[in-house]
This record gives sequence, structure tokens and C-alpha cells, in this order.
Amino acid sequence: MTPLPRLIALAALLATAPVSGAEKPPFKLTVQLDWVAEPEHGGFYQAATRGFFRDEGLDVNLIPGGPGAHVMPSIATGRADIGQADSTNTLLQQAQGLPLVQFAAVFQDDPSGILVHADSSVRRFEDLDGKTIIARPEWAFLKFLERKFEVKFAIAPQNFSVAAFLGNREALQQGYFIAEPYHIVKAGGKMPRFLSTWDAGFRAYAVLVTNRTFARRHPEELRAFLRAYIRGWRDYLEGDPAPAHAAMKAANPNNTDEFMAFSRQRIIDENLVTGRDPGGGPDRIGRLDPARFATQIAQLEQLGILAAGKITPATATTLDFLPRP
Repeated sequence: MTPLPRLIALAALLATAPVSGAEKPPFKLTVQLDWVAEPEHGGFYQAATRGFFRDEGLDVNLIPGGPGAHVMPSIATGRADIGQADSTNTLLQQAQGLPLVQFAAVFQDDPSGILVHADSSVRRFEDLDGKTIIARPEWAFLKFLERKFEVKFAIAPQNFSVAAFLGNREALQQGYFIAEPYHIVKAGGKMPRFLSTWDAGFRAYAVLVTNRTFARRHPEELRAFLRAYIRGWRDYLEGDPAPAHAAMKAANPNNTDEFMAFSRQRIIDENLVTGRDPGGGPDRIGRLDPARFATQIAQLEQLGILAAGKITPATATTLDFLPRP
């Protein structure tokens, strides 16, 4: 064979040869976050900026959210591959038929709760009787409180501002444990107290969700994602958070160094990522407990929010993609 035909044959062989692992292009993943980039997403941004996703052969695109993020429809329709949500609303959407599966935890307890002024007369959940709470009317925790503590209260729709809370010393408002307290103090108020969902016994998770079809087609990619993601959270909480904070400031110019340091410390102090239950710690990052899902499903059924028998921990969640303990 003359040199030219040999070169042509070699080129054809190389074009059809399988790509080696080292040369394989990174797998692209799109992650839809539930809110604008803030320290609640610290694990994602630390994994991205420190190269942990790249180390796992992934090219991850983080899409910040906000009031109109529509996380679950985005996952259900394939516009995004992974999303952050809360386990309560995800269970309700799954029961409505959305093809979602919850496959890892972001926070071991959803940080939503009720903000209370430092010198308010409200000290316990029972003290909510007869009050008005500024909140999302559909928030399942409100019905849970009414049933468990035999209280009745009015609801004023929330507009994601603390102005009404600051203007009334007896005001009560739905808020995020790691965010609104900072803005209240920054605006001149005292550090508020917090009536938490976990203290009331409503143990919802903040979770990662994906489409069932995507999970079936890409199990190894989801395992790789979780390895990097868990590594990212641990590095963000135990190491230097500066890489994630710089990326979050670029994605959300409203972030300040002071706010991000405050929010991160609140996550650490309340063990939101690592868990407050016995056995909590770095090894619990990302973990889900089917028994807790069984309790939450039963609570939602008792409230009449979820049809009885419509969903189970086995149909709502999977532990298949989490690293082995």
C-alpha cells in the first residue's frame, strides 16, 4: 500500500475507534436552582469552582432560580436535568403525576419557618392562636400547625420583603432561617427568633430531584454528580468558602461578603447539611431516610393535602445514586 492510502486508512480507523476514558468529552448536566445564588447553594458552587464536577467528567451548568423558577416543571419536561426543591411540594407534585424522583438531600431539614420579633409575645407554637402570619397561603406547615397545636390564625400573602415585618413588632412572617434574619438586622431590627419546622415535628427535606427517564438512562452520571456535590458541600463547610462566594457574587450581585459569611455560619450552626439527628455529621451529607419520608407522607395524608395511598417512600425516592455509606 502506498503512503497516501495508508494514511487515509489510518484516518478512517481513528475516526471510528472508541474514544478513550481520558479523551471522552465531559457529560453536560443542567441544574435548576430554586432561588438566586446564595449560600444555600454553597455545595454546588464550591464543587463547580474547585473543579470537583470536572474531576468526575461532568460539565455542570448551574441556573439560578427565584420566585418564578418553576423547578419541577423544568425537570419534568427535560429543560433541566437536576433541580433543587423541598420534599413537601415534590411529594405533592409526584402524586399529581409529574415523573420526578427525589434522590439526595440538600438540607436535612427545610430551613423555612416563622420569624418572630425578639420581644414578641409569641413564644411557643400555641401562642400563634388568633394571630396573623405573613406567608404563602399554600404552605403545608400552616395546616400542620393548626392541626397539631389546635390553633387558628389568619394568613396575609407574602411578597418576599421584610418591610411589613419590621413595621409591626407583633408581626409574624414565613422566612428562611439562613437569610431573612440577616436582612432584618441589617435594616435596623433586632435578631428575630425562629419557630422552626423541625421543632414542631414537621421534618421536610430540601432535596435534589430528577426526571425518572433521565435517572434510568444516566445512573452513572448521577452517581458522579453526587460524589462531586457531596465533596463540594463538605469543602464549603469545612474549608475556605471563598471560591463559591466569588462565583455566587458574580451570579447574584446582591450578595455581600458579610451576608454570605452570616448565612454559611447559620447553615453550620444548625447542622442543616450534616443533620441534627444521632449519627449526624459529614457522612450524612446528601442522605435521605425512607422512614422520615413515611412520616411526612402520613402527615400530609392526615391533613387532607395528599390522597391516602397515592405515594410511598419507595415511589417518591431512590437511594441508588448516593455513595455507599
